[in-house]
Amino acid sequence: MELILLERVEGLGNVGDEVKVRDGYGRNFLLPQNKAVPADASNRKVFERRRAVLEEQQRTVLEAAQAEAEKMSSLNLSVVRATSDGTHLYGSIGANELAALINDEGYEVERRDILQDTPIKEVGEQEFRVRLHPDVMATIKIVVEAEATA
Repeated sequence: MELILLERVEGLGNVGDEVKVRDGYGRNFLLPQNKAVPADASNRKVFERRRAVLEEQQRTVLEAAQAEAEKMSSLNLSVVRATSDGTHLYGSIGANELAALINDEGYEVERRDILQDTPIKEVGEQEFRVRLHPDVMATIKIVVEAEATA
């Protein structure tokens, strides 16, 4: 299936790129989410008329994501968890929990936007990334402290 992208899609292309994708990906994801339109003669003409508007919208979204990344990077999250020996956590802190902590600070992120190299399993300062836009990542620090035992 050949499509014209209406917005930047990570790993696929930028606004205006004509891409060839599998039918299911185009039909089930790109078209319903209005990220692309079929690449036929009439859609090409319509796209060329709307190109400047779409590119300006993408620039605005990118600038907003960059501004939010700067604010979000200054976040210092902290959490207290039970440990087995003072350093190793019972379980781990995953993407769901990290997304909830960020949302509690007034931002809106989803679990799928949290990128961790490894799960957080130890006490101390850790870092993880949040994808705000295909081109914008924010790095956030979290301090994990051991729960005081009585």
